[in-house]
Amino acid sequence: MATGRRSHEIDYEIIGESIQMVEVELDPHETVIAEAGAMNYLEEGISFETKMGDGSEPDQGLMGKLLSAGKRAITGESLFMTHFTNRGSGKKRIAFAAPYPGTVVPLNLAELGGEILCQKDAFLCAAMGTKVGIAFNQRLGTGLFGGEGFILQKLNGDGMAFIHAGGTVVRKELKGEKLMVDTGCLVGFTQGVRYDIQRAGNLKSMVFGGEGLFLATLQGHGTVWLQSMPFARLAQRITSLYANQKGEGSVIGGLGNLFGD
Repeated sequence: MATGRRSHEIDYEIIGESIQMVEVELDPHETVIAEAGAMNYLEEGISFETKMGDGSEPDQGLMGKLLSAGKRAITGESLFMTHFTNRGSGKKRIAFAAPYPGTVVPLNLAELGGEILCQKDAFLCAAMGTKVGIAFNQRLGTGLFGGEGFILQKLNGDGMAFIHAGGTVVRKELKGEKLMVDTGCLVGFTQGVRYDIQRAGNLKSMVFGGEGLFLATLQGHGTVWLQSMPFARLAQRITSLYANQKGEGSVIGGLGNLFGD
């Protein structure tokens, strides 16, 4: 770990095109933290341990760890995180992937102001020393109508962190202008970007537009990451097709019923 750094300095490689994973290279005694169940494979010499908390504050007492775990529980994540450490004598590799198709976004927190806010299920893994917490949007409109955007994950540190998004990821640089986004399409944003929820057009548009009743608005100076295929939208589409029996499989199934077994 470099002098003056809080986080371990890890190397990485993004593998794949449309369904990606990240392979992290650990020097001896380096550690990466990850959500439970995110690991795909690891090389001999890497040991892992499930702990309460992200390990960013090693002197934190039991009550502090319980408080941090409770905050993670609010976002629907596990109370525990897995710590992977290279106990071998040379470089070792370990890979992580999210449970649904999409893109892995590498974030150098040192170059992004030391803090990122992202959707509550976006975090994948990060260098040891990264603090994984939560943030509540203080806007009343966001709290009432923001849905998944009301409670955000907050990543603090000066090392590499990796988040996951569905489909293709678009990076936007805001220089004071306002960007309006479907609430589910927002992946994350840096400091300097204000986040709120506004009504989507007039009453007719809200009822018949099909774009949702409210949109996220982002304005300020900073970076915003957007995803083309939010998992919630994909799941809703699949559920709707299954319920209405409009998928291709249902057509084939209907022909099978017509001619008998």
